[in-house]
Amino acid sequence: MHIKQVIIQGFKSYREQTVVEPFDKRHNVVVGRNGSGKSNFFYAIQFVLSDEFTHLRPEQRQALLHEGTGARAMSAYVEIIFDNSDNRVPIDKEEIFLRRVIGAKKDQYFLNKKVVPRSEVVNLLESAGFSNSNPYYIVKQGKINQMATAPDSHRLKLLREVAGTRVYDERKEESMNILKETDGKVEKITEFLKTIEDRLKTLEEEKEELKEYQKWDKARRTLEYIIHETELKENKKHLDELEHQRKSSGDKQKMFAQEIQTAQDKIKNAQKALKDAKKEVTTTKDEKSVLTTEHQQLLREKTKLDLTISDLTDEVQGDNKSKERAEQELNRLKLTIAEKEKELEEVRPRYEAMRRKEEECSRELNLKEQKRKELYAKQGRGSQFSSREERDKWIQGELKSLNKQIKDKIAHQNKLQEDLKRDAAKQKDLEKKIEEHTESFEQLRIQIDEHNKHYYELKKKKDHFQTIRNDIWKKETQVTQTLSGNKEELAKADQALRSMAGKPILNGRDSVRKVLESFSQRGGQFADIARSYYGPVIENFNCDKSIYTAVEVTAGNRLFHHIVESDRVGTQILKEMNKQKLPGEVTFMPLNRLQVRIHDYPEDPDSIPMISKLKYEEQYDKALRYIFGKTLICRNLERATELAKSTGLDCVTLEGDQVSSKGCLTGGYFNTSRSRLEMQKKRSEYLQMIEDLEKELSEFRTELKQTESSINSVVSEMQKTETKQGKSKDAFEKIQADIRLMKDELTRIERFRNPKERSLAQCKANLEAMNSTKDGLENELHQELMSQLSVQDQHEVDQLNDEIRKLNQENKEAFTARMSLEVTKNKLENLLTNNLFRRKDELVQALQEISVEDRKRQLTNCRTELTSTEKRIKKVLSDVDDIDKKVSEAVKQQKALQKELELWMQKEKEAQDKMEEDSKRMEKWAAKENLLHQKIEECTEKIASLGALPQVDPSYQRMSLKTVSIIFMCHNAITGYPYRNTST
Repeated sequence: MHIKQVIIQGFKSYREQTVVEPFDKRHNVVVGRNGSGKSNFFYAIQFVLSDEFTHLRPEQRQALLHEGTGARAMSAYVEIIFDNSDNRVPIDKEEIFLRRVIGAKKDQYFLNKKVVPRSEVVNLLESAGFSNSNPYYIVKQGKINQMATAPDSHRLKLLREVAGTRVYDERKEESMNILKETDGKVEKITEFLKTIEDRLKTLEEEKEELKEYQKWDKARRTLEYIIHETELKENKKHLDELEHQRKSSGDKQKMFAQEIQTAQDKIKNAQKALKDAKKEVTTTKDEKSVLTTEHQQLLREKTKLDLTISDLTDEVQGDNKSKERAEQELNRLKLTIAEKEKELEEVRPRYEAMRRKEEECSRELNLKEQKRKELYAKQGRGSQFSSREERDKWIQGELKSLNKQIKDKIAHQNKLQEDLKRDAAKQKDLEKKIEEHTESFEQLRIQIDEHNKHYYELKKKKDHFQTIRNDIWKKETQVTQTLSGNKEELAKADQALRSMAGKPILNGRDSVRKVLESFSQRGGQFADIARSYYGPVIENFNCDKSIYTAVEVTAGNRLFHHIVESDRVGTQILKEMNKQKLPGEVTFMPLNRLQVRIHDYPEDPDSIPMISKLKYEEQYDKALRYIFGKTLICRNLERATELAKSTGLDCVTLEGDQVSSKGCLTGGYFNTSRSRLEMQKKRSEYLQMIEDLEKELSEFRTELKQTESSINSVVSEMQKTETKQGKSKDAFEKIQADIRLMKDELTRIERFRNPKERSLAQCKANLEAMNSTKDGLENELHQELMSQLSVQDQHEVDQLNDEIRKLNQENKEAFTARMSLEVTKNKLENLLTNNLFRRKDELVQALQEISVEDRKRQLTNCRTELTSTEKRIKKVLSDVDDIDKKVSEAVKQQKALQKELELWMQKEKEAQDKMEEDSKRMEKWAAKENLLHQKIEECTEKIASLGALPQVDPSYQRMSLKTVSIIFMCHNAITGYPYRNTST
């Protein structure tokens, strides 16, 4: 027998697990520098095998634990593995594992992985030759030197101890002490025997009386036995009946509990379904309200469009009729204008001829009269002036004045000619501008029509985008409501989980999340720390619902431990929590520090390793094996107890009953409705749904933003089109006003041209008369002053008088003809200018203003909008019908669910009432059972107190209990003795 291996952990200078092997079975030498742990290694062997470390106080145990940097070791152990191939130790194994574990408050021995008392270890070591009385199988440092320098007596004593003779000396001394005590006891027994003999003499005298008493006492005890045995049998029978009733009641209790659990599950599902149904009813009613509002709005739009279409139809029809009337009138007017222009063209040459003739006659007449007047003046100057010089002087003055008048007339004539030329040029320029403006006028009208058409197209596009936006708003509202409901359910699940796991643990979880958010925002190495956090254990695995209870009781609050990549990550998070003074408790599981042992699981049909039923990612294997790796799921508690004892693994049943490998059992009722895994599953589902809904909501908002941008773009384009249209209308109206003003100017030029021409003709005639007068005065200037006209002058006067009479007659005839023609001409011109042409312009302008195409376009757009609105109304009505059906179905479902809920609540109440009644019966049965147990104990004690009994008379056994009791009472009465010594 020799040491094969030594394992040390947490002992003195050995903090981490240290394995020392192999050892030679003859000699082994340990060498090393000072402080390397040689002495502590030998102390570790002594710690297990020697009697020196037997009785340790707490401070001594504490001193054996490792002290160094970092966390202090809470426990230590030393394990020695012996080679027992020579069977020196009486155990049928080739290797023996002996371990001693100490802590601040514990000191345990393990033999082959099982806890054993110290006494068993001592006996085992003594059987192998390691006796406490012979402690020299361990020779300490300095012991050889001490033996070499010791006296002979001491060495002899030491040799005896080594040889083992001291044991026999001690046993001899113990035997001598026992012999002395035995001699004392023999003397006392002799004295007691003498006293007994004296007492026997006294008792012999009472023997005869006692025999008679015993005779009747046997009969009494027989009767008592029959009574008590009969009562005992009856009580046992009642007890068996009660046990049977209790067993059946227990089955009923289980059945009632199962019914209550089923009812509670159904109630929970019904309440959830009822809540969803109520929510569905509320949502559908809200949708119906929105659709009703939209329907009313659409009806108002439809009514408005109907009225607009009616008005536009009337306007278009009116415009068509007005246009037809205007065109007919314009055509008639054109015919009338053509006729009148033709008449005017016929009158105008005749009028011009008469006017020229009249002007010629007037001019000739003025000249003749002026000539005659000059001749008469010449005749009168003979009597007017006394001399020729005075006359010449006067003539020169007249010539001077006449020259000035001629000059003024010539200037006036030139001015009139210039005005007529300027008016002619202006008229030509105005006609050209009117033509250009008319072209621009038509272009602007076409441009306005194009703007109107583009505006209506943009309006249609805007309506389309607004319809899309309304649909997105509806979807967004529905998603928002669903999201709000899911967030409420998530808050409830969080609250329920908080009440199950404890406020500090979930506060710690929330604090860790805050720290991780701050790390992610900082970036850099802090972001790496945030990425090295993997979340709580409960969020990193999945399992079947049937093993929820087993998993929860196995893990406990370790479900909320936090998995991190390394201890550095956990340390940084804790530092940040302390720095920010965040509340809560956290426990980290660094994957780099977890020590996990791979267990050999038994191949048993009644058990399965729990770790094999969990689904998780490979990187979390260490953490999950650390918690669940040492646990088996067993079929029942009996099998779990057997497997825990045989395999050294913890076992758990599906109902949550636990059997520890150390032997303790834990169990009881587990409320599955407060399952943390179930609540976490709901929470994860709600989080996933919230994430999906938020993503969907974000997509809707992005789409809504794009639609809003498109609407704004279309509205902006509409505003630009309106601005362009306004500018075009302003330019259109300005050009229209300019054309009207230019035509008025043309009319004015035309109206003032004839007077100017007549003034020019009059001016020419006056100028000729003045020149004629001038010529006459110049001829008279150097002639002799005569008092009478000459024959020639007289003849000329006579000739002039005849010509003047003739010219007056011709002028009068020409004037009459001219006036008649002028009246006709002016009448025609006024009719054309002030009536027909003006009416023609008004009709042309009216035809231009009657925009039948624009109104037709408006009418077409309104009809298109009406069709779209009617389709939307039809769709809304269809949606309202669908919503009504949904509301009806939801209300019907709500009533059915309410009825189902009330039914299951009634069933739950009935089951609870039955359970309470059964519990009351159980309490009564328990009290009755206790009473029966007391009676059975009393009967048993009474039967036991009767002692040995003779054979019972069969006649007694055939009697009823009442008869036996009466006989017993009478027998007691007649067999009573005044004195009896029952102790004889």
